[in-house]
This record gives sequence, structure tokens and C-alpha cells, in this order.
Amino acid sequence: MALVPRLRALLRKPFSASTVGARRPLPSDRRRGDTVQEDALRAMLLDDPNDARAFDALAELVRRRAAESTHLEDDPLTAPGDEQTAVEQRERAADLAVWSLAEELAGHPRGWYPLLELGRLSLASDPEGAIRRLATAAERDTEGRALAAGLEILRGAGMPVEALGLGVGHWRAREHHPSVGRQLVLAALEADRPFEAKQHLANLDLYPDAAAISRLRPELEQAIAAHAEAQQPTS
Repeated sequence: MALVPRLRALLRKPFSASTVGARRPLPSDRRRGDTVQEDALRAMLLDDPNDARAFDALAELVRRRAAESTHLEDDPLTAPGDEQTAVEQRERAADLAVWSLAEELAGHPRGWYPLLELGRLSLASDPEGAIRRLATAAERDTEGRALAAGLEILRGAGMPVEALGLGVGHWRAREHHPSVGRQLVLAALEADRPFEAKQHLANLDLYPDAAAISRLRPELEQAIAAHAEAQQPTS
């Protein structure tokens, strides 16, 4: 019963203008704007879960919101080590928010773009699981865009051998966009497999759009030649 008098005493206490220790409130208009934008982006992704621009915009929104929700304030008493830990916590919170979003959208039977993000986020901690997600993304996309993006993700992580394994198992040279073949040629060179790179380059000729292949060929031939030159013993 003593709780009520205490509450009344707190209510009668003079208000202090000091903001020390208080959270900085977000502007209400920005919150409303974020909500309207999020609803619009989610509606677009409901219609097309592979809308890269909509997904990236929504991911940036939830990433920023998650980082802000950690309430990391500028504190002059914070030690440098603690400040670094705070930054890492904020980045982790942002990554988890994007993970949750991607996992939600990946539930769509046609959703391959969110799976690419899941693969990218899990590559360091769970490479086998990441490759499985990239493989599922490739299987959901008949045009090869997901496969090309997955190969690029693996190459960017310094995993050209894994990229070759994923690409060789899923590439349909007659049907897939030639960017898949390009990624395979580059991955083979990075894995020091020049003969395999030449094979992938030759297989690109199976694609019916000869003009598209002719635009890619000079770059890839130059890359193969540069690799061969780099292998030559120096006198």
C-alpha cells in the first residue's frame, strides 16, 4: 500500500531540465516517415521478394534502427576499449536485424535475393551453411542471376574453390546469364586452374546471345593471358 504515496510524491517532484542520463528521443516525424517507408518497401517485397533495390533500402532502414536502439551515447568517461566494444555491439545488432529481415523474406518460395544476404552474413561463422543458402538461391532463380551473385560473394570472401564447386554444379550455360560464366572463369584463375578457366570460357559460346558473349570475351581472355604471364619464371 506504500506504493501509491511514493508515486504521488514522484509526481509532485519538480521537473529537472537536465538531460544527463536520459535517452535522446527520436524525432516523431522521422519515426512516422520510417514507418511509411517500411510499409511501402514491405509491400513491394511482398509482390517481388527479389527486388534488390527495395530489399537493400529496407535492410538499411532496419540496420539503422537497430543500431540506434542500442542507445550508445557519447560518454567522455568511456574507455577506448569500451567504445570499440560498443561499436561492435551496434554493428552486431544491425547485422542481426538484417538477418531477421532476410530470413523472413527468404520464406517466400520464389525468394532468392534474401538468401544471398543470409549466405553473406553467415559466411564467416558457418561457411557450409552459407554455401547451402547460396545453392538454394541459385536453384530458385532460373535466369542465373542468383548463381552469379553467389559466386561473386564466395570469390569476395577468398573462396574461389568453393565458388567453382557451386558454379559447376548449377551452371546451365545455354540458359543462364553469361555473368555466371564470367564468375567461373575468374574463380578458376583465382584458384590457379587456368585450364578450367579456358573450358568455362569456351562453354560461354553455348549461350544463344553471341553479342553478349563477345562483350565479355576480351576481358576474360585478357585475364587468362595475364595469369599465364604471371606464371612465367623470371630470368
